[in-house]
Amino acid sequence: MKKRLMCLSALFVLQPLSASADTLIHAGKLFTATSDSLQSNMTIVIDGNKIVDVKKGFEKGGADDTVINLKDKTVIPGLMDMHVHLSSQQGPGSYLEPFTLSEADYAFKAANYARKTLEAGFTTVRNLGDSYNETIALRKAIEKGIAVGPRIYSAGKSIATTGGHADPSNGMSPALRPDVGPEDGVVNGIAEARDAIRQRYQDGADVIKITATGGVLSVAKSGQNPQFMNDELKAIVDTANDYGFTVAVHAHGKEGMERAIKAGVTSIEHGTYMDEETMALMKKHGTWYVPTILAGEFVAEKAKIDGYFPELVRPKAASIGPLIQKTFGRAYKAGVNIAFGTDSGVSAHGDNAQEFALMVEAGMPAAEALKSATIAPAKMLGINDQSGSIEKGKLADIIAVEGNPLENIQVMEKVVFVMKDGAIFKQ
Repeated sequence: MKKRLMCLSALFVLQPLSASADTLIHAGKLFTATSDSLQSNMTIVIDGNKIVDVKKGFEKGGADDTVINLKDKTVIPGLMDMHVHLSSQQGPGSYLEPFTLSEADYAFKAANYARKTLEAGFTTVRNLGDSYNETIALRKAIEKGIAVGPRIYSAGKSIATTGGHADPSNGMSPALRPDVGPEDGVVNGIAEARDAIRQRYQDGADVIKITATGGVLSVAKSGQNPQFMNDELKAIVDTANDYGFTVAVHAHGKEGMERAIKAGVTSIEHGTYMDEETMALMKKHGTWYVPTILAGEFVAEKAKIDGYFPELVRPKAASIGPLIQKTFGRAYKAGVNIAFGTDSGVSAHGDNAQEFALMVEAGMPAAEALKSATIAPAKMLGINDQSGSIEKGKLADIIAVEGNPLENIQVMEKVVFVMKDGAIFKQ
């Protein structure tokens, strides 16, 4: 009996294993994000959720392989938007939503907008602020396959000071105003600043978002005054570093921006009033710039409509909005590190790719604009070893468009194929 078992075991070991089937993408044009040019007639070989090879020519593949014909398309790495708000979308009724919507309402809105974002070709996003940690829950649901959307890096609730840009009690009657603190994203002083970071760690956030200056859409007078002291910013960054967080900073005004840069934050969002001195400081500290030109254009246009914004907001939208594209153009020429971001949720979700044309119009070459939405954000997030380009060993996040984006960047606004993690979501 013992001899028979040994023979059966030997037969099992010697039995050849069947090779797993691959997915082959035949790309007529390929932008890998590792160079500024397109390659022609390429094959991307995918096994599961990983790219295992990128070959010249159209490989035939085996009998069990799946071949995806994109020979008449331009294939690009999945796009990354580093500034979105998935659970909201700006409109004349937006300022009433905190009084009329529940946590569940925000969660369903987020799920809807996440799907639109993925179908627009954005396979990874940073969600920089929500109301009830709904995008943390959505991230988990997407990871488990029970919801559809991009890979989400969520900040949970943004952190502000009392009356600051992300204070959820702004604009409320004193009779209705809630008592908000670090858990709600409102801090004053070093201890509360540290508390807020630890709270977000407990909540399951991926990144930290703070509002270092006034903002456009908050019901508060100033759109650019500094709103954190230096010791508070240091406490935030030091604590975030302890917990492995990067720190994204909403900032329009120069002083608030420069305090945050010196404290060691990861990125400046919007950056409207940065000047040459600020840009030099960003280059010195390696700080990233996420411009959100589309949001600026959107609010400037809507400020012309009577009743669209509260009267306290309207002049800020009219004055700050149009400046962001000019700031972006100067920052690009100065050599500041730039990562693509739209602030979608101000403008409509799914329209994210309209940012590309605004970047090119301001002086950034199309290839650099594409890199700003692929390999550059991956570097900023520290995931460029697994995402951001079409290379062997990277995740199979791949999209395709009609036409040549290096000749006409607006083709990016009509994505016809989306693959995320090796699974097809649009074809």
